[in-house]
Amino acid sequence: MSTTRLHAAATSSRTTLIVATLAAVAALAACTQPADPSLEPDLGISSAPPATSSSELTVVTHDSFNIPEELKARFAEESGLDVTYVAPGDGGALVNQLILTKDSPLGDVVYGIDNSFSSRAVAEGVIAEYDSPALPATASQFDTEALVPIDFGDVCLNADTAWFDDQGIAVPTTLDDLVKPEYRDLLVVSNPASSSPGLSFLLATIASKGEDGYLEYWNQLVDNGVSVVQGWSDAYYTEFSGADGEGPRPLVVSYATSPAYTVTEDGTESTTEALLGTCFRQVEYAGVIAGAQNEEGAQQFIDFLLSDDVQASIPENMYMYPVTDVELPQEWVEFAPLSENSLTLDPEQISENRDTWIKAWTAEVIG
Repeated sequence: MSTTRLHAAATSSRTTLIVATLAAVAALAACTQPADPSLEPDLGISSAPPATSSSELTVVTHDSFNIPEELKARFAEESGLDVTYVAPGDGGALVNQLILTKDSPLGDVVYGIDNSFSSRAVAEGVIAEYDSPALPATASQFDTEALVPIDFGDVCLNADTAWFDDQGIAVPTTLDDLVKPEYRDLLVVSNPASSSPGLSFLLATIASKGEDGYLEYWNQLVDNGVSVVQGWSDAYYTEFSGADGEGPRPLVVSYATSPAYTVTEDGTESTTEALLGTCFRQVEYAGVIAGAQNEEGAQQFIDFLLSDDVQASIPENMYMYPVTDVELPQEWVEFAPLSENSLTLDPEQISENRDTWIKAWTAEVIG
């Protein structure tokens, strides 16, 4: 027999012996396996720890979170969880609170972090990554690290068209119009340090005027009597004349969808108008809060937010477009179009400069 064949035969014999020996060891191990898993040998194989769970779930949201109570009740019933909702403020305040309390988290799951604050939340380590199986492939355009997209829309200036008609003044159409004398003392905006729509509008001015020109533009707005309030709710429902007719200012930073909620009783027209040449695209996310006591419940809640019933409720309750393919209200088709030319900035640019821009804006505008 040749040396090659001898080597092959020897190898075959050794292989047979090894296989037989391993089989015997496996059989012996099966018979003698300890009942207590803690007594098993450490083979150096690591795995992800199981998700934490609890009978209670705390949902942290911005103060504009509003889905029908019957849907909340259905989630609680079907999940068997005792659900508490906490709203520490607008989108910016929400992220700030998550960061300040990350060593003792406010809750288990968060909704309402938008694309102007999302990178900060992730970088600060307050979000645990979760890929929801309920997220359709068609929403991948909104996907981002760790967070799950829930809705989107355009932050735009809104005008009380009835007020402008009564005063015989043309509705402004561009950012440049806002600094003209005829629009003095007419605009209210929310603070970008505490409001996600406010920050989106600040980003719109940066996208339009550039880093070298946005502060000068804001100085012109200040000279023309712009009013700054803390959050969107104060701006829209208290200061804006178009929400209920009682506010003093006919121009406000809101959403392209807002005119769908000021439609006349006969449904033929809206008394407000979104200025689609002033818009910045906003995406809102949900996420599992790092250190959550109930990660399983948090994941369930995110999947719930992507369910057809919740997604279909978002337009009429939260002024945003759903990220899934559900039917939109007829008023939206007629009165809530998205901007075809939304102003945008690269997310990395926002992440790198957001705090600097806000500090510079605060020093220049608030003083």
